[in-house]
Parts: sequence; C-alpha cells; structure tokens
Amino acid sequence: MRILVIDDDTELCDLLAEYLGQEGFTVSASHDGLTGLTAALAGDHDFLILDVMLPGCSGTDLLRQLRQTSRIPVLMLTARGEAVDRIVGLEMGADDYLPKPFDPRELVARIRAIQRRGENGYAAHLSGPNKLVVDDLLIEVGTRSVFRDQTAVPLTAVEFSLLHALIKRIGRVVSREDLAREALGRDLEPFDRSVDVHISSLRKKLGHMVGDIERIKTVRSVGYLYIRT
Repeated sequence: MRILVIDDDTELCDLLAEYLGQEGFTVSASHDGLTGLTAALAGDHDFLILDVMLPGCSGTDLLRQLRQTSRIPVLMLTARGEAVDRIVGLEMGADDYLPKPFDPRELVARIRAIQRRGENGYAAHLSGPNKLVVDDLLIEVGTRSVFRDQTAVPLTAVEFSLLHALIKRIGRVVSREDLAREALGRDLEPFDRSVDVHISSLRKKLGHMVGDIERIKTVRSVGYLYIRT
C-alpha cells in the first residue's frame, strides 16, 4: 500500500515513514495543504494520513475538496481533546481519526482495519455483484455501489459498511458497538461519536425519510435500526 502523509511536522513524517516502511508500506509526505492536495489528487497513493492543522490549506478544507472527486481512504490526525475537529473531519468524509500523540502500533491497526474493508469489497466483487433492493435503494454489494431511485449515491467506505451492516439486519436494532467493530474495525472509545457522525452523513445522502417513514431510526442508548416500509 502506498501511503501519503500530509503533516507539517517533518520529524513526525520521517518517523512514520520509517515505522510504516518496516510494516511493508511505501510512504511519501507533503508538508502543507496545497502541495498535499495536489499529491492526493494525482492518484498515485492508496491511503491518506491527514493532519487537521496545516499551512496553506487546513486538513478539513483539503478533505472537502478531495471528496469531490476521490474516495481514497483517509485517516485524520487530530489534537487530543479537540472533539470538534474529529466530528468535522468525519462529516467531511474521513474514514476514521486518531488523536495526537498516538502509539504507532495503533496507527497501523487503524490502517489495517480500513484496508480490510477495501479488500473485503474487492473479494465480494470477484465472487459476483450481489444486489439488495430495499424500498428506493439498490445496493450492489460486489462493487460497493448504492443507487437511490436509479441515481448513484457516493458513499465513503465507512458509510457503505454501516449501511450494509444495517441492511443485513433490517428490522433489528444494531448496537453502536457492533457497528463500530464491523464498519470501523475497532471498539468504540469513551465519548466516541464516530458511528453517530457517519450515520448522520448517511442519512443526509440517502434521505432521512422514505415516504413518511424514518429510514434509519435511532434507538436511544442502544444503536440504530433500518426500517423497511
């Protein structure tokens, strides 16, 4: 996997290049937002590690522009305690986040989890494009594509995994913990709103209602429920 790190901390970038290189990844780095955006849009990388605070263009602005044309997996680095940065990053389309300072082993675990989601989608594609039809949605599991009323809905890898997890258990409540393990590849942390933010984005893209029925219902203190009309 070719990883692009966009962070103005050159020492951190060097450390990540050395550590991730030992894990079998090929790493390159950019140290400002504008250069990083150009490198990310070039299509020469498979994964992006993106810091929130960048000179020239903030990480969230970069991600907003990137998501207009690219679905490359993105892990955002945020300052510890800055919950708003994490939420905004997820809303812009980040797959996951990691607060600084972090253990490099946890970074690798997060990368591997996101990588497995992509590989699972590729394996499903090889076995045939299984299709699910639920009300106004057509879900092609093999290609990880979603259509609403025959119009393509661009979802991130996490959003698709969440939707698929809910659809597989349609009519049943799925806990936030189970959704995190299936879609994020990790356990939820205390006060972690990752699943909630991704679900909110999913609702916006799919439409909150199907007729007069709420598409994805929140079950307070438990999780979420996809309702078939």
